[in-house]
Amino acid sequence: MADTLAPPRSAPEAPATPRRRRGWRHEAGRLLEVVALVGLVVTQPLLDVLGRSPDFFLFHRASPADVLLLVALVAIVPTVPFALLGAVSLVAGRVVRAGVHTVLVGLLLAALAVQVGRHGTPLRGVPLLLAAGVAGVAGAAAHRRWRVVGRVLRVAAVGPLVFVGLFLFASPASAVVLPRAHAGAAGVAGAGAHPPVVMIVLDELPLVSLLGPDGKIDATRYPHFAELAAGSTWYRDATGVSGWTPYALPAMLTGRYPAEPFAPHYSQYPDNLFTALGGLYEIKAEESITRLCPPSRCDQPVSPEQGLGVLVRESGTLLRQVTAPVDSRVDPEDSYRELTRAEAGLDAAEPVPDDPKFRWDTLDDNQPARFTAFLAGLRPSSRPTLHFLHLLMPHSPWAYLPSGAHYAAPEDLPNDGAGWVDLARQRHLAQLGYTDRLIGETLRTLRATGLYDKALVLVTADHGVSFRKDWQGRGMDAINHAADQVAWVPMFVKEPGQRTGRVDDRNWQHVDLLPTILDETHVRVPWRMDGRSAEQSPRAGADKRFYDRPGQPVTITGGVPSPPATPAPDPLVGTRVGDRPAGGTATVANLDAFRAVDPAHGELPALVWGTVPASVPDGTQLAVAVNGTVGAVVPVVPPDKGGRRFAAFLPDDRLFVSGANRLDIYRIGADSGLRRLALS
Repeated sequence: MADTLAPPRSAPEAPATPRRRRGWRHEAGRLLEVVALVGLVVTQPLLDVLGRSPDFFLFHRASPADVLLLVALVAIVPTVPFALLGAVSLVAGRVVRAGVHTVLVGLLLAALAVQVGRHGTPLRGVPLLLAAGVAGVAGAAAHRRWRVVGRVLRVAAVGPLVFVGLFLFASPASAVVLPRAHAGAAGVAGAGAHPPVVMIVLDELPLVSLLGPDGKIDATRYPHFAELAAGSTWYRDATGVSGWTPYALPAMLTGRYPAEPFAPHYSQYPDNLFTALGGLYEIKAEESITRLCPPSRCDQPVSPEQGLGVLVRESGTLLRQVTAPVDSRVDPEDSYRELTRAEAGLDAAEPVPDDPKFRWDTLDDNQPARFTAFLAGLRPSSRPTLHFLHLLMPHSPWAYLPSGAHYAAPEDLPNDGAGWVDLARQRHLAQLGYTDRLIGETLRTLRATGLYDKALVLVTADHGVSFRKDWQGRGMDAINHAADQVAWVPMFVKEPGQRTGRVDDRNWQHVDLLPTILDETHVRVPWRMDGRSAEQSPRAGADKRFYDRPGQPVTITGGVPSPPATPAPDPLVGTRVGDRPAGGTATVANLDAFRAVDPAHGELPALVWGTVPASVPDGTQLAVAVNGTVGAVVPVVPPDKGGRRFAAFLPDDRLFVSGANRLDIYRIGADSGLRRLALS
């Protein structure tokens, strides 16, 4: 009876037919082909750039978990849209699915051809895109006709795993993700005093930027650097070791020339300034794109974590650069911008002095957060203390006026080429003016706390940068043609109790920095150094060793550099302009910023950029006036990638008033007459 009432059993599911299994294998094979191509187009180039840039992760304070998540996203996410498109196309049938896959293969091969063509041919822009399109069509046709192409791609699907493995275990960035144990040797205290040490390393500051026409520090533009020089020893023939901070700074803090492209991390450089002094000294270190001080010696920085979001955003920017059909300088340092005190949510280090020249009382929120924390720590202690600050100033991106006011600028504004390199240098010098203010605040704080006389104070920069036309930057071309701007840097050492300044023109190289500090602090270390202490006799010869790449020294020669010729300001700058006849038009991208200006808030529209009609010839001079006073005279140049044909820098914040400001642009004629352009 029970058997009669039981529900009938369903028939067992039929096993998959050979045809169905072949279909599954075919779809899996197609997915593997897409995985291989996406790996070559996206995963490999992006992980290659990031793997060679451990400073990118260190600056953005990425944890190992953040980096692993980013790597997973780079390896997996780009494939997802292609896989979904393939899955959707299955609904339309086999023929449509095959056509969609062929199109995807062609597009990915074309994208790969763009990268190969940019590195292996002189083609750029539209010609490269056309050639890549032809290559993509040919590749898709070959893939459809010959099975061997698909088989090769399916084998290459292992590529993303290989690229991830190389990043995690063989790239310089691997030290950030999987740091090895460090065993830095502590220094041994010798006989003698152990003074407090205050060390500031600035970034991207050529010595020549500080010099006046007489070869001395320009006290008018940089009064606080001049004040520092007047009470310290200025090693005027000092040079950095490399144009790249991840190599330059470890050389400074280990006393050794760069030999391998290691990450600037304590696991790679266990013997350094922090470990040498750490057994005797308390360490207060504010690093930026290095982590040379091990956790056992240093507290964690006070600035907030920046997290995975910023890594993803900046990685997206890098991906656009590496896949573009035009040349681009892929440099993760373009994303390095010091957070301000206000952005980081830090309280003021101390009451701010009333200084109307710099309006420090109203613009102090613009103070870099790292500098705020450093300044707050400059206090006497019963234990010898190392106060260390590496500040990315006056390093680009340039965003500060000498007053401390902030201004906006397009991220893709060129730094080289006719007109643009001059603008870049003007902005650099303005930010250097603000950096001078930070040096002044440091000296004032040291005196106010009684540390100045007792301390060994060192101020320098890791490297310079060239603003010479056609040779801008810090690469080998700049080194070969403008070494005086790339290699020579300011180097000031104020010994404890030193009252008067002096100049020492010995052949100083930055590997000499650590030996000098150790002698001044009476500490001995058990490792070999390439540098020579300033207390030793100067090295023989004038040749310098410089490294564009670790382990490959370049010899540079020359003594103390002469300041570059400074072009005389245009006589129109600073003059008042009355009514002038109208004639012509111009488009100003940030015209709206002039309608409501609040100088007390610390933001000014000090950079003006836009375009003029194509009929206006290159080289035409434009006068830019704010509230009736000419602030800059600039040339019209060929359009950049953003279509801009002019940009004017207005560093004098006295041009601006609170509220609505009037912006006028005039075309200067051959007879020096001015015709006002209608702005839009």
